[in-house]
Amino acid sequence: MKKTLGAVAVAAAVALSLSACSGASSSAEATKGEISYWLWDANQLPAYQQCADDFTKANPDIKVKITQRGWDDYWSTLTNGFVGGTAPDVFTNHLGRYGELAKNKQLLAIDDAVKKDNVDLTAYNEGLADLWVGQDGKRYGLPKDWDTIGLFYNKAMLASAGVTEDQMKTLSWNPEDGGTYEKVIAHLTVDKSGKRGDEAGFDKNNVAVYGLGLNGGGDSSGQTEWSYLTNTTGWSHTDKNPWGTHYNYDDPKFQESMEWFAGLAGKGYMPKLETTVGAAMADTFAAGKSAINAHGSWMTGQYTGYKGIEVGIAPTPVGPEGKRASMFNGLADSIWAGTKKKDASIKWVEYLASAACQDVVASKAVVFPALKASSDKAAAAFKAKGVDVSAFTEHVKNKTTFLYPITDNTAKVKGIMEPAMDAVVSGKAPASSLTKANEQVNALFK
Repeated sequence: MKKTLGAVAVAAAVALSLSACSGASSSAEATKGEISYWLWDANQLPAYQQCADDFTKANPDIKVKITQRGWDDYWSTLTNGFVGGTAPDVFTNHLGRYGELAKNKQLLAIDDAVKKDNVDLTAYNEGLADLWVGQDGKRYGLPKDWDTIGLFYNKAMLASAGVTEDQMKTLSWNPEDGGTYEKVIAHLTVDKSGKRGDEAGFDKNNVAVYGLGLNGGGDSSGQTEWSYLTNTTGWSHTDKNPWGTHYNYDDPKFQESMEWFAGLAGKGYMPKLETTVGAAMADTFAAGKSAINAHGSWMTGQYTGYKGIEVGIAPTPVGPEGKRASMFNGLADSIWAGTKKKDASIKWVEYLASAACQDVVASKAVVFPALKASSDKAAAAFKAKGVDVSAFTEHVKNKTTFLYPITDNTAKVKGIMEPAMDAVVSGKAPASSLTKANEQVNALFK
């Protein structure tokens, strides 16, 4: 759900950006008719369909047609739509995208409407509204949700290993020996003969259950893979956020952390990267192939929805600086600058960002809406389903979050860092190789 757009696709959008996109219609036709809305998360589709139906009841002249596409298809089709003039009127946007989209004049600034309609930006969880103000000082979206990272774990596997849930809540980590986090991961790893990862005779080449699942190399952000660890050491992705101009993948603290992370696969405690290609990490967890998965709060419904598996959620481990850490990401709904339904699109975006819609989303217990009041209702809805989501909400409460890195050139940065990180995590290159990749990344900003 939270990945980055391909460099080639963005380059095409830049090269072929249509000048006509900057002149959205404001005629009478812009206030009525059918508007198109795209999102990528199938789990959220029912909630937003209800929002669309409710919106049309309140605004009979406007109908919303929703299209849901899978993550990769979503961004490639959207980029082609910008180029060909067929993009949706309104679409779910990502912090790793909107800077370049705004720079390429593909997004409609909505400052005037927000001011005229008295949208209360203070009603959202702290900082979310500010994220969608670009470098030019203009607003390109209204917040829809937020997410943090936690540790999903198989309760039966923990119980059979003698690991308590209280232990899971008090894990610590460091890049030297992995702390109690690595000890638990090792103990939960079981080879095909029944030997645990911390027992003599463990066969790392024939593992039945990995202590920790792997979602990939993490490319430039490591959102669910490693950032919840690396950012407990005092390291940060960029010199400032948002709109940093210098990345820090050459920092010894980061490289030491990545050497430890890659080492888990070498020890047999985590799957080898090549075995994860094309496999959904949550599904391998459901198949009993991993005991712990670090993943985002937006995956809560999926993990807790698997039949026959009792799932717990623990907070991320405390790092060397004495605190936990989690990337804090927040999506928003944005309007294509080329829309011919400007006023209707603005009305829909404001509705999506209102309690009328976000309370509906909250009631489905799928994600945490951006509005503080709706977010609290979502937590209550999860609790009513027997799901404790405090591992996610405590990051916000205790201010142990850091922002998804928001810069220019995000697609190009990913294009450089994805193969570089894959090489490290797969064990094909040392973490020191990231220094050269970092030089290439920072050259983009000169």
